[in-house]
Amino acid sequence: MRFIDFHCDTLLAAAFMGASDIVDLPNSHLDLCRLHAANAQAQFFAIFLPPRRYLESFGEGGIDDEHCFRRCYDIYQASLVAAPDIVRSTRSVDDLDAHSAKGLLSAFLTLEDGRLIDGQMERLQRFYELGIRLISLTWNDENCFGWPNSSDHQVMRRGLKPFGIEALDEMQRLGIIVDVSHLSDGGFWDVVCHAVRPFVASHSNARALCPHSRNLTDEMIRALAQAGGIIGLNFGPPFLNADTAATQSTVGLVADHAQHLLRVGGEDVVALGSDWDGIQGEIELDAPCKLELLWQELRRRLVPERVLEKIAHSNARRLLADTL
Repeated sequence: MRFIDFHCDTLLAAAFMGASDIVDLPNSHLDLCRLHAANAQAQFFAIFLPPRRYLESFGEGGIDDEHCFRRCYDIYQASLVAAPDIVRSTRSVDDLDAHSAKGLLSAFLTLEDGRLIDGQMERLQRFYELGIRLISLTWNDENCFGWPNSSDHQVMRRGLKPFGIEALDEMQRLGIIVDVSHLSDGGFWDVVCHAVRPFVASHSNARALCPHSRNLTDEMIRALAQAGGIIGLNFGPPFLNADTAATQSTVGLVADHAQHLLRVGGEDVVALGSDWDGIQGEIELDAPCKLELLWQELRRRLVPERVLEKIAHSNARRLLADTL
């Protein structure tokens, strides 16, 4: 079954490995060859900005945010050049459809942690022109957009900053998808209040089943669904288990969250957001080819084929048509 996955950290993984592209990356969860072999329709590749303390240890003397972005961006561009028979850069739903008709993988580029915007609205235009089509507003630290998810209830109540609200409007004007994964609860509700287009939680699950602050409450799931958004199922152990310290990620746990999202938000809200190459542990769905195990498990649970198609790709394509 063709699929669209909304989040992976493979570009940064390749950078830390010293790889020049992601065409063939055997020590990762995915690469372009394996995505193509698994019949992937589209993969969203995040340029993730890790905590600055990690960047400081990157090579001799470390690197800053701009250098991290550029290194990952260069790997992305080199991969497109190296595998033109597999993948195409994709910036619109028309691109997606054209590439799909040719059997090509569509690659979308995203930014995880909006701190690189640094309170400068004109930078949104720059990143849009570079091909960024989704921005996760925060990671796990405060930035110019607002406050992140946190175990601190006071931080979780804080929302978007005035710049964050203005930037939200500009992102949606340009056609950059707003991603609330990693955002505080207060920030989530500010997005609900101010967004004029659908938004996404690109790699989050259900807080009713797993109490991680990255996951969504049932009230959030319903609000996001009513806004026309999607939630990408995350395969990471801390976002699946009742015990967030657990290290196992099974097909059954992913199916549990899928079914909960279906029950609470309806069949139009569920999509894929694997977080491949950004998660660790004993992961059963540890490669694109393993997704067939999820479809088999959901069929066993009597989820209709029509709904499986929505989870795999149809909900994602509809979201892209509504936002880009």
